[in-house]
Amino acid sequence: MDILVSNLGRVDYLPTYVAMQEFTEKRGTSPSSDMPDQLWICEHSPVFTQGLAGKAEHIFNPADIPVVQTNRGGQVTYHGPGQVVAYPLIDLKRAGYFVKEYVYRIEEAIIRTLAHFGVTGHRVAGAPGIYVRLDDPTSHAMLPQRPSKSTAAQGSGSDPDFAGLGKIGALGIKVSRNCTYHGAALNVAMDLEPFARINPCGYARLQTVDLSTIGVSVGWAEAADVLSHKLVTYLAP
Repeated sequence: MDILVSNLGRVDYLPTYVAMQEFTEKRGTSPSSDMPDQLWICEHSPVFTQGLAGKAEHIFNPADIPVVQTNRGGQVTYHGPGQVVAYPLIDLKRAGYFVKEYVYRIEEAIIRTLAHFGVTGHRVAGAPGIYVRLDDPTSHAMLPQRPSKSTAAQGSGSDPDFAGLGKIGALGIKVSRNCTYHGAALNVAMDLEPFARINPCGYARLQTVDLSTIGVSVGWAEAADVLSHKLVTYLAP
């Protein structure tokens, strides 16, 4: 069954969050075959969203930007104009893969989107999301802090190493009765100042970047189109 893609444009966060919950709840009361998977692509007005693991001390000065408590995983992040936000609403049981692979597939879609624009995205062990080298965003050299069998065996006992890196793609998901909501965000051309008001994803001194600040000039619509196509491809059963 194909994934139905909807470009919602600029929407406020809270009603979109409520709509995701309602859609997922409805799926839980209907035969899964009756409701195709969906992918919502949008852009939000400025908002800080706090995950289930979020701590108040990671938000320093929200000022005029609202803070919304959510039920997704992870800690605090910022959404705002110039960022492509993607909400895959996937029935994992029907898709045939588990949560760990789902996360990997989303990250791979972001990496392939960045590659489309000549940028090399990287994973960091113990820190979901996608990162770029600040000194050379096009470098294909592997990171020493990339995930590996040894880091997986060690677990998350030590803090991730973000030396020389900027975060360009964030991830925060929720799975209810095998159905996903929340999702991922790719920074395209934003006002990055609000990230300085928080510890992004709970990490102090984690630098946040977008395509614009690393020298890639691309419009929101083009980036959204590429990301949506990559997500449809990599989330397919």
